[in-house]
Amino acid sequence: MKPTELKQTSSGRGVLSSITPETSMHMLSQHEVEKLCDTSQGGLHELFRNSALAVLTCGNETDDTKALFSRYADFEIGLEQRDRGVKLELINAPASAFVDGRIIQGIKEHLFSVLRDIIYVHNEIQHNNKFDLLTSNGITNAVFHILRNAEIIHSVEDPHLVICWGGHSIGDIEYRYTKEVGYQLGLRYIDICTGCGPGAMKGPMKGAAIAHAKQRIKNGRYLGLTEPGIIAAEAPNPIVNELVIMPDIEKRLEAFIRVGHGFIVFPGGVGTLEEILYLLGVLLHPDNADVPFPLIFTGPKGSASYFKIIDSFIKKTLGSKAAQRYQILIDNPQLAAYEMNTGIQRVREFRKQTHDAFYFNWHLSIDHEFQKPFEPTHASMARLDLHADQPIHMLAANLRRAFSGIVAGHVKTQALNAIEIDGPFNLHGDSTIMKLMDELLQSFFKQNRMKIDQHNFKPCYEIIA
Repeated sequence: MKPTELKQTSSGRGVLSSITPETSMHMLSQHEVEKLCDTSQGGLHELFRNSALAVLTCGNETDDTKALFSRYADFEIGLEQRDRGVKLELINAPASAFVDGRIIQGIKEHLFSVLRDIIYVHNEIQHNNKFDLLTSNGITNAVFHILRNAEIIHSVEDPHLVICWGGHSIGDIEYRYTKEVGYQLGLRYIDICTGCGPGAMKGPMKGAAIAHAKQRIKNGRYLGLTEPGIIAAEAPNPIVNELVIMPDIEKRLEAFIRVGHGFIVFPGGVGTLEEILYLLGVLLHPDNADVPFPLIFTGPKGSASYFKIIDSFIKKTLGSKAAQRYQILIDNPQLAAYEMNTGIQRVREFRKQTHDAFYFNWHLSIDHEFQKPFEPTHASMARLDLHADQPIHMLAANLRRAFSGIVAGHVKTQALNAIEIDGPFNLHGDSTIMKLMDELLQSFFKQNRMKIDQHNFKPCYEIIA
């Protein structure tokens, strides 16, 4: 049987396909195979299965994780260690992952990226005394090693990687705008990194791919950084040619700002605001005051009101210092790309002067509060300190956690199940901050930015002043 040929299983369980790696993950130990096949609480099988299913639904633009898992409830993945290497066996995999009975090459590569990262994080990070995940330096070291193991760190290249953030449920006009900005960036020999999903994560990559073809760039990079809790809601888009699965949202966010040389934020929803607050909170750390970090908010003319309310929220909660760290450019893709390219040159000169690496931003200080994994539960959300009487960067950290919990409550299975049983999360804080949060979230809902399908949308939170 050919490596990706479909056939009926002898047991009658469904359609089976067998896949072998081409360049990586040829060999696993028996212990690793057992962990990946172990369906007990301590095993990795559920994590592996769900992440693999998300990859196999590439191009399926839905953020309803419960519906996705329900639709493919009969999907199963097995793993076998043979003399000549590892073989994956997929049963009842989504048909869209195959063409004429053979798996799409990009999806096949992503499957083994999932396998690579889950194995590495479990063996070398979470169960290795070399990494102290209770300290700031230990977490940063772990992030570096995960990225290096995934071979996405290229030591000899000049800075030219731009992180693009934005919503997965944006409209057509905004999506076309993200493509145009990506095109302008690509013409300037800039590579793209996003959260790997649809919408504003796909558009810049698509635009850059066209520009790279025009510039005869044959090694353009379209890097996707995700994590197990969000990958099913934001399955890798077809343009992604490098995929990394970070162990949690905090390490994913740190990975973005360690490898990126500049940031462009497109219109989005709650998840985009979480990312903005994380980045601004880091930049507001006193040690980072002199670190050049180009950050541009941009969108088409119709998105001006979105950025106006974002800008107002930032200024009223975090103050003018935070607002000084970004610029807003409306309806001008060429200027946005030009300003970003100019900003990256300043980053290059700063890294040379400080002897910091081009490939990993070691110089940037990240407070431990931004690195500690936050598990959104009813208790942890209710305990959040959403009051103004604390350092600005700490308020940003807690606001980030609040919006992270709202993201989880709308798309992540564990939070969805908890809310189904115990009702929405409660958020408490200063009346002014609570009012601003409520106004912001209401505006997201009115602009259809909460989910791809808002027809049966129910807020997962209640704001209590």
